[in-house]
Amino acid sequence: MATLTVIAAYDVREDDRRARLAALLQAYGDRVQKSVFVMMLEEEELEELRGHVGRIIDPKTDSFLVYRQCSPCWDKQLTVGQARTPSPVRYWAVF
Repeated sequence: MATLTVIAAYDVREDDRRARLAALLQAYGDRVQKSVFVMMLEEEELEELRGHVGRIIDPKTDSFLVYRQCSPCWDKQLTVGQARTPSPVRYWAVF
């Protein structure tokens, strides 16, 4: 299965919900701005994340956006100032 590179952003009014959502997203990827994350996920993980987010946010007042990034587009990204793009990190698990 292919790994997707996605950018996720949120706008959440309540502090408690915002903190819970930020913690959830940090478990899935890298924070690049206060409410923006870059994640490398399998399709199943993205659907799982969507379910978790749906249980945290209030759809009447909050928003959550996910933008899929194609490889050619991601390779042509532009950063200015102190902005840094997270590089893929490989983790090893030994059982």
